[in-house]
Amino acid sequence: MLLGVNLDHVATLRQARYALDPDNHNAEPCPVAAGHAAKAGGGDSLTIHVRADRRHMQDADALRIREEIDLPLNLEMGVTKEMLELALKIKPDFACLVPENREEVTTEGGLDVCARMHDVKATVSALRDAGIKVSLFIDPDEDQVGASAFCEAEMIELHTGCFANAQAKEVDLEVKRLIEAAEQGRTLGLQVNAGHGINYTNITRILEIPHLTELNIGHSIVSRAMMVGIQQAVHEMKAAMEPYKV
Repeated sequence: MLLGVNLDHVATLRQARYALDPDNHNAEPCPVAAGHAAKAGGGDSLTIHVRADRRHMQDADALRIREEIDLPLNLEMGVTKEMLELALKIKPDFACLVPENREEVTTEGGLDVCARMHDVKATVSALRDAGIKVSLFIDPDEDQVGASAFCEAEMIELHTGCFANAQAKEVDLEVKRLIEAAEQGRTLGLQVNAGHGINYTNITRILEIPHLTELNIGHSIVSRAMMVGIQQAVHEMKAAMEPYKV
């Protein structure tokens, strides 16, 4: 199982002081430097999300990461004309279509593919025509998995936020939902990834989910990096993932 390291919260910390001047020579921390450290720690790919409001990652960050770091790049993006144009400019290896709500602090749920079938399918088609592999970030729901296959995405990323927030017996129920969605995705020929809220503790339950190709993890790794550095934090997460068996 591969590890995609999400660098968004590195940019979040920089923007806390330099939101009005991200190109200031004093601006830190640098998402590009963090990407190099993630690679040194064993990260298999890098994930970034350029939001419509540019609250953390900037266009320039995305372009530099793409140009300077020799790892596959996964661009999370809203289903909009603006983001499609940016993706076609950056040419990431992967694009993951996600919902966006300007009021949210972070992504709060999966993309409602069923409700946006026309727009999603058109965006998937445009990205695939440009040679970009497409993933849809969805809740572990039977209808959403089926709609993702209908839209001809190559991958789904199962939203693990409800699992991460669950307590007591609810955890088992959420794991069951994720297992069923992964099984369905595999049956439909989709690559299955997962992400959101996964940390160094709850990852032991994530390892129960079959057919996972990649986990995309950001906040927990960046939080751990505050104590040990990005390279070591990524190395520790890779070690926690090592027992996984498809």
